[in-house]
Amino acid sequence: MSARSTTRGTYSTPTNAAEFLQRRGATALAVLTLASWFVPFHALSQTATRDQLLAQARGQRDTGHRVEALGACEALLQRWPVDRDALTLRVQLLSELGAAQRALELARQLPAPLPTKQMIRLEADASAQQTRRAQAMSADARRPYAEADRAVALENAAAQQYEQLNSSPSATITADRLIALSDAGLNELVVREYDALRARNGVLLPYAVSAVADALLRQHQPERAIPLYERALRDDPGPYSQEHVDLRISLAYAYLEAGRYRDATLLIDRVVNTEPSWLPGRGTPIPQGNAHKVDAAITAARMRKEAGLYREAWERLQALRTEGPANASIWLALAAVERARGWPRRSEDTLMGAAGLDPDNTAIRLDAIEDWRELYDYSRVEPALRELEAVISRDPGVQQTRDSWDRQRGWQFDVETTRGRGGSANFGDADHETQATLQSPLLADHWRLYGIARLASADLPEGHAERDRLGLGLRGYARGLEAYVQVLPSLDSQSPRTALEAGLRWSPTDHWTYALDWSNTGDQDVPLRAHYYGITANALSAAVQWRASEQSTIKLNATQDRFSDGNQRYGWDAAWMQRTYTSPWLTFDAGLDVGTTRDSRTDVPYYSPSCATSAAITGRLDNMLYQRYEQTWRQRVDLSLGSYDECRYGDGWTASARYSQSYEPRSGLAVSMGIGWSSQPYDGKRDNRVTLDLAIHWGE
Repeated sequence: MSARSTTRGTYSTPTNAAEFLQRRGATALAVLTLASWFVPFHALSQTATRDQLLAQARGQRDTGHRVEALGACEALLQRWPVDRDALTLRVQLLSELGAAQRALELARQLPAPLPTKQMIRLEADASAQQTRRAQAMSADARRPYAEADRAVALENAAAQQYEQLNSSPSATITADRLIALSDAGLNELVVREYDALRARNGVLLPYAVSAVADALLRQHQPERAIPLYERALRDDPGPYSQEHVDLRISLAYAYLEAGRYRDATLLIDRVVNTEPSWLPGRGTPIPQGNAHKVDAAITAARMRKEAGLYREAWERLQALRTEGPANASIWLALAAVERARGWPRRSEDTLMGAAGLDPDNTAIRLDAIEDWRELYDYSRVEPALRELEAVISRDPGVQQTRDSWDRQRGWQFDVETTRGRGGSANFGDADHETQATLQSPLLADHWRLYGIARLASADLPEGHAERDRLGLGLRGYARGLEAYVQVLPSLDSQSPRTALEAGLRWSPTDHWTYALDWSNTGDQDVPLRAHYYGITANALSAAVQWRASEQSTIKLNATQDRFSDGNQRYGWDAAWMQRTYTSPWLTFDAGLDVGTTRDSRTDVPYYSPSCATSAAITGRLDNMLYQRYEQTWRQRVDLSLGSYDECRYGDGWTASARYSQSYEPRSGLAVSMGIGWSSQPYDGKRDNRVTLDLAIHWGE
C-alpha cells in the first residue's frame, strides 16, 4: 500500500493528544477519559448552573481547549441528559477532536437533525477517518476486508448526501472513496469510477493517485498505471516511511508488466544501490534495517525470474536470506524461484520456513498450492484454496489460482500431428502420425478417464500402410507419481491385434525421475514397414533422468523390443544437456547424444541393423518473442550434427534441424507448429526427410 497524505490528515508523527486520537480513530470513550484529566474541578461542581456549564464549555472551545470543553459538556449532560445545546456541542467537539465516527453516531441520535451541510461534513469526516483506518493492517486476519468495506459504506453515504442536494461530491470525498475501494480489493470499480471522473473532467487529488494506479495495475492495465505512478513520484519523491510501499517499486512493476524490462531493472537497481542499508533508530542509538532496500532487492530478483534468469534470481535471494534470515518475504520469493527451477519439494520446504516466520501470510499458502499441483498432490489443493477464498476472495492471485486450478482439473484436449515427405524406403512417402486425447475432469483427486485416437499411415514401395487405433485409458496420480493404462483396439485390417499399454513416471526427489513403459504391440518402436507385413513387438523401455536444475540434465534410456517375427532388438541412448547462455527471454542449451542398437536378425523386411552406434552434438535456442500476462509467443530452434556408424556399412554424417513457434492467446490454449529436416544413412543409403508438425492443447 502506498504512502499517502491527505487534506484531512497526514501520516506524520502526532504532536498533541487530540491529533494522536485523530490518527488512531479514537472512540468517544477514549476522548472522555482524556478529558477527565484536564477539566477544572469547578466545571464539574454540582452547584454550577446549566448556563454556567454551557458557557464554560463554549469558552474553552473558543480558546482552543477542546478536551476541557468536552469535559464541561459531559458534566452538563450528566445533570441535563437531553439538553439540545449540550448534545449539539458534544457532537461538534468530538468531530473536532478526531472521534468522527462517534460524532456521526450521536448526530444521528439528536432529537432534531442538524443542518444538511453540517451532516455532510460529519459524514465526510467519518468516512475519511475510516478510510485511513482501513489502510492499516487488519486486526482480524480472517476478515481483511472488513475495515475497507466499512470505509466504502461510509464514503457511499457521504456521496449520497451530496446527491440529495443535487451536487457532485467534493474532490476529497471522491479521492477517499477511490482509496477505500482500492483497499477493499474492488479494483474494477476503482477503474470504472476513475474513468467516469476523467469523463466529467473531475480532479483526482494527489494523495489518491497511487491508489488508482494500483487498481489499474491489478486490472492488467500497466500502460495507464505508469503515468499515474510517475505523477505520484513527482508529487511525493520520498523518502518514504518504513510502513509504506516505495512508489518506485510500484512503478518498476508497472514497467515490467508493460514489457519495458530495461526501464524496470534500471529503476529497481537504482533503488537497491542508492537506498542505505541502515536507518537511524527511533529513540535509540541502535540503527534499524531499511525495509525499502530489502523490498527493492527482492523485487530486483523477482524481475530476473520473470525474464527467465532463474539462476541469477536464486543467487540474489540466497544472499538476501543469508543476510536477513528472519524476513518471510525473502523466503517467499526464494520459494517461487525454486519452483521455477524445477524444485517443487525444495520450494515447499522453503515455504514452511516462511510460514514459521509469518504464519498469517496468505501468500505462503497460495504458493504452496502451486507446489502441490506440480507434485500431483491434488487432494490438498481444493481445501486450501477454499480456505483462502473464504478470507481473501478478492485477491487477484487467489482468483488467478482458482481459474488455473479449475482448468487443470477440468477437461483436457490434446492433438499432435506430424507429416513427412522424402520418398525413403524406411519411412515411405507422405507419411503421417496423429494422436488425439480427450481427458475427463479429475476424479476423486487421483484419476482421469480418457479417450485416445492414434492414426498413422505411409506410402511404401510395397503399397499403402495404415495403423489406426481408437481406445480408452485410465491415468492415476499420487504425490510425485503418474501412471497410466490404456487399451486401443485396431480400426484397420492390417493390425488386428489390440494394443495394451501401461507405464509410470516417478519423481521421488526434485532431481531424480524414473520412467517405465510397456506395450504388447510396440507401436512407438515398430516402423510402419514392419506393420505392413503384420509384424508387432513386445516393447519395454526404462529411463532414468537426473536434473540438477534448468541448467543441466542427464538422461539414460534403455529399450528392448521382441518382434513377432523372432527378431530381438536391444538399445540404449544417453543425452546430456547444459545451458551455455542466458539473457532475458533467451537461452541456448548445448548437449551430447550417444546411443547404440543391436538386432538379432537382419533378414527382415524393415530396417534392422545388426549393430549401430550414433553420436551427435545438439543445440537448442529458445526465445520469448512476446509476453503479455498469460499471452505468450515464442520461437525455438533445434540443431543436431553427428555421426552414425552401422555395422557392414561404415559411418556417415547425420544432421537435423527444426524451427518452431508456439503461441498461447490466453490461459488454457496453446498452439505450436514446426518444420524440420533430417538426413541420415540407412544401410549405406542416405535418407533425407522434411517434416511439418502441429500441436494444439486446451486445458491447463
